[in-house]
Amino acid sequence: MKNTQPDYKTIYTDILNKLYPEKIAECTNLLQKKSLSAIDVLWLNERIFGKSDKTNQKYHSYHKSDILKILDYQKKHKLNNSQLANHFKLSRNTVAKWRKMFIV
Repeated sequence: MKNTQPDYKTIYTDILNKLYPEKIAECTNLLQKKSLSAIDVLWLNERIFGKSDKTNQKYHSYHKSDILKILDYQKKHKLNNSQLANHFKLSRNTVAKWRKMFIV
């Protein structure tokens, strides 16, 4: 059985067309990409629906490429694990685990 993910481009395009046509221009660049990463989906969600302090990360999953982009962001912006976790609304333990798995 093939592990498939939702077609986020279609979902977000429909949401923008039906509910938020004024935000289409802001999100066009991402929606034109061939495929969306988890970071792109989080960014779109934040731009369309606004920031939410009650984001539930329990059901989020990240591909290896997404994790490496997040860890690269940490290195580029010289963030510690806590700062990175706050920025992406993750657990400090998750960031530490990823660093052990992919960097050390």
